[in-house]
Parts: sequence; C-alpha cells; structure tokens
Amino acid sequence: MRKNIVAGNWKMNTTVAEGVQLAKEVNEALANEAVNCDVIVCAPATHLASIAAVINQDKLGLGAENCADHASGAYTGEVSAAMVASTGATYVILGHSERRQYYGENSAILRDKLALALANNLTPIFCIGEVLEERENGTYNEVVKTQIEEALFNLSAEDFSKIILAYEPVWAIGTGKTATADQAEDMHAHIRATIAAKYGKEVAENTSILYGGSCKPSNAAELFAKPDVDGGLIGGASLKCADFMGIVKAF
Repeated sequence: MRKNIVAGNWKMNTTVAEGVQLAKEVNEALANEAVNCDVIVCAPATHLASIAAVINQDKLGLGAENCADHASGAYTGEVSAAMVASTGATYVILGHSERRQYYGENSAILRDKLALALANNLTPIFCIGEVLEERENGTYNEVVKTQIEEALFNLSAEDFSKIILAYEPVWAIGTGKTATADQAEDMHAHIRATIAAKYGKEVAENTSILYGGSCKPSNAAELFAKPDVDGGLIGGASLKCADFMGIVKAF
C-alpha cells in the first residue's frame, strides 16, 4: 500500500539556529501525536547535519531541497547526493519548478540527479507540473506526461518504485491560488494512469503522489480526501509548526 506523506519544503528560509528550532518543534509535536501519515522536513543543505542530530527520524524524516548532477569534482558551491546522505538526511527534492524555472534544470539534468540520489540511498521527491499558460491552453496533461516520461521512464520498475512524486501546479505556488480538489484529483489520476501504462497497475497503485501548491490547514482535508492525492509538499505553511501540524492532522 502506498504511504500518505506530508513533506515540508522550507526553500531559502531560516538560519541554522532557526531551522533547528523549527525542526525541534515539529519533532516534539509528532512525539505527542498519533498521526496517520509519514512526515518529512526538507531543509537547506547547511542545516541538515544539525537537524539530524536533534530529531527522531523514526517519526520525522529529513530531506534536502536539491542535489548536484555530478558525483564529485570541480563544481564550486554544489552539494552532491553523497554529501546529502552523509548528513543523515534520507530524502531529496528534485525537479522543483523553481529549479526548472530559475536554474534551467531539464530532464537530462534531472535523470543524472535521480541516478545519483538513488545510488546514495536517498528517496527522491520528484516534482512535476504545468505553468499557467499550459493550464489555460489545455496542454497540461501532455506537459506533465512528457515530464514524467523524459525524466523517469528510463528507470527500472524497481528504481521507479523508490520515488515519491509531487504534482505542483506552478500557477498555484506562492500565489494563494490553489487547484481545486477536483483539479488536483484529475491530474493525480492522470499521473497514476501514465505510470500504469509504463510499469503496470501495481507499481502505479503503490506510488505516492503528493499535491504541492498553496496547501494550507484550511484546504488540506478536502485535498487529501481525494483517492489519488496521497499528501502534500508544503511550502510556506511548513515554516510554522502549528500550520504544518494542522496539515499533518488533516489525515
């Protein structure tokens, strides 16, 4: 059975001290709650080792927000998958729309990142999604299908089964707009059908697909009630423990 997951993406926010404090708060909240989903925080690379030292990873997973597309070498400022793994983190976000938009990441780059993440026993949270123009001109299903095919369909079924997908309607990230629960379900079902056509129904049914796009405590329950929405990749609302736990409790 696929897992329900709520993952926080802190983006370029918090100092190390602030991040450790936030992680401690979430860790403490989870220690006192019976929750019905896996919970993960994805923090800046500078924070990971410090956070790993203060949380119970049986309760709270830890991930990076990115990793490099090279294993090592003369790539000043980059953080490799092996470096991420060495901090104690076990997840990594790849293909986030901000990485695609601002840093020119394409499917070829992401294939290399995925291979390195998997080789270092990191669980990728792989992001896909359409921009506003593609939503409005009706090409969004084809856009997302192509993103999946180009970046992921070179993987064996065994490796594909190690990946978490996150659908992010780019037009709903940080804009306050949210895809309706029905829009989210339609896309998640389309993603699952795309996977089934390549890897079979069993692999598709076991793939967790998260919704990422202005998910808040106020709309999480409606989104998570949909049969193909397995949780959320949470941006702004993950920066306050109370808001983040409000989403976790929506399961």
